[in-house]
Amino acid sequence: MNYIALVGVFAVMSVVAATILAFSADAAPSLNASENDTSQSLDVRNVTTSWDLSFLYKDKDAAKREYQRLNLSIEQMNQTFRPKFDNLTGYVLLDYITSDENVSKSMGVLYAYANAENSLNVNDEFFQAFLSDVQNLSTEYTKATSFADVKLKSLTRSEWERLFREKPELEKYRPYLEAGYIRFADHRPKNETQAAYLADLSNQLMKLDTNAEKLITNNVTQAGNITLGNGETFAVNSSSYYDLLRTNTNRNDRKKCYDKRYHHLFNESDEMGAVYTNKSKLDDEYARQLNFSDAYNATMFGSYLNESQIDDMNQVFKDRKGDFDGYYEFRRARMGVDRLAPYDLFLQLMKNPDQKTSYIEALKEIEASLAYMGPAFDQAFRKTVTSSSVDVYPNPDQGKQSIEYAQDLCALKRPALVFLNYNGLINDKSTIAHEMGHAIDFYLMGQSVDYLYCGGTTYEMEIPSTFDEELFLDYAVKNYDNDTAIAVLSDHISGYANLFTFQTMITEFEHKAHQLVSQKGNVSGSDLNVLWTSLEDEYKSDKVAYYPKSEPRWTYVSHIYFTDNYYTFNYALSEAITLSLFKMYKEDPVEFNKNYIEYLSAGTTMTPSEKLKKYFGLEINRKLFEDAMDIVLLRVNQLEDLDKGKAS
Repeated sequence: MNYIALVGVFAVMSVVAATILAFSADAAPSLNASENDTSQSLDVRNVTTSWDLSFLYKDKDAAKREYQRLNLSIEQMNQTFRPKFDNLTGYVLLDYITSDENVSKSMGVLYAYANAENSLNVNDEFFQAFLSDVQNLSTEYTKATSFADVKLKSLTRSEWERLFREKPELEKYRPYLEAGYIRFADHRPKNETQAAYLADLSNQLMKLDTNAEKLITNNVTQAGNITLGNGETFAVNSSSYYDLLRTNTNRNDRKKCYDKRYHHLFNESDEMGAVYTNKSKLDDEYARQLNFSDAYNATMFGSYLNESQIDDMNQVFKDRKGDFDGYYEFRRARMGVDRLAPYDLFLQLMKNPDQKTSYIEALKEIEASLAYMGPAFDQAFRKTVTSSSVDVYPNPDQGKQSIEYAQDLCALKRPALVFLNYNGLINDKSTIAHEMGHAIDFYLMGQSVDYLYCGGTTYEMEIPSTFDEELFLDYAVKNYDNDTAIAVLSDHISGYANLFTFQTMITEFEHKAHQLVSQKGNVSGSDLNVLWTSLEDEYKSDKVAYYPKSEPRWTYVSHIYFTDNYYTFNYALSEAITLSLFKMYKEDPVEFNKNYIEYLSAGTTMTPSEKLKKYFGLEINRKLFEDAMDIVLLRVNQLEDLDKGKAS
């Protein structure tokens, strides 16, 4: 498999592929709830809170030596296999796949290291340059092995069957070959010259992604200072902004903080608009080179979806945005305001909203929320939090990025690298649960399937993360005092609103922004602000007194600059699936867990729709989205019941 050049996806670092399990389902760990290893709770003495990346490479020099070794391997792959592909046999193909897999593993680990170090400090000059070098390396490898990409995507079905007959060992790679090559027969580079051009486009997109994140960290989210009611000077940045809005009971302070960033983002929109305009041109050019109508069409194909499914999702969530009205009315009444303003939507609804939980205590609660998921889940959780694999605390003033993500290390069969910005608030606990869902998923796949199959579509990768959030919510409502439980459930419903309105809107914004760029050629930040405002009017609630011009939040949404286009609709889609899965879990945990671990462990051994159908009988259609909103209404009712002191 050629190493995928488009690797700028932070929430899900994975390889596009698909194969058979390394061991049968009968060999999978037991999932009987009664067998859960609850007697051995997390030993907090072993918890680590910062990355120690020396297990990847001892130091910078070791990483540079690996880079140089891989540089040499590129030409070796070309010289070894190019002549053999002129008369391709099953034996040659099997040899190529295994050799390519080994190189891809090494390049994936090197990228993980460079990207992780850059995430810790976007201003570190060495790692800025090194990440760029690694991106260039992946581009050169794509070019050097483009002969294979061109050849394999041009084979007829009968030619493929000949190769499988010649080398029966290829059968275990059939799903991988189907997913990565055979299905792309109509969307392939016609020759190596075109393949090289595409690789260069990919490289430009990676560089753009890296630069955008640096601008977001250093400029866009650094709004400046305000003076609080108590006379304190307060610096508004990516971390402090949300910390104040969630914890400060002084409404005027919250308004000052919100307004400071609100006006600042308009000032940043022209520079970020130029970046995004360039990206959209590159996106669509890349897609059209491969016979897609545009980048959105390419994304749908890569996700095994069609545009009508996403249109249905967007329409359902627009039509039913009023389902959140009860929540907003609850929030308004509890806060004692005449009408909610946008700066009122973040405050934690508890007597002491600035109450914080230590990271250790948060981990204990999240582990407890996994109690009925079986030992395999808890083991993966413990390995992750005790192996220097999680970088926990924010540090924006020293260049640490403001995002959160999990990056797989399936190539090493090790726990994922988890990147957090933990402040101790309720929302931060949900974020840990979310990223641990990714980490557990990656670990299960890494232990279960060949490296080529440790991945999946973006929305599939988001299912275990959103599912873990539901588990944490369930635990919190059952175990917290009433005041805190209300705050957690309220925050979670706010999360639904974010997923089903804001995240879907981001993707619709991207699609229309691409179309606008295609029509006009050059688009200003002001043009994108107008587009953003017009779309937000379709999604936002009438219960909130939003400002006439929407805050141009698109400027700091890292996902829109990702090399993996149209990322955020996956959050909404995965949540809709998750809510159906969680209902099944509540009805029969033991049976659900058996199917769920097989579903997660399977990776890309089958298509996404086949997996959903096989293990859970679900299909992605309008009913799925209507069902999701029905559950939102149930959660809103649950919130009202909690407020009245009723058992729920």
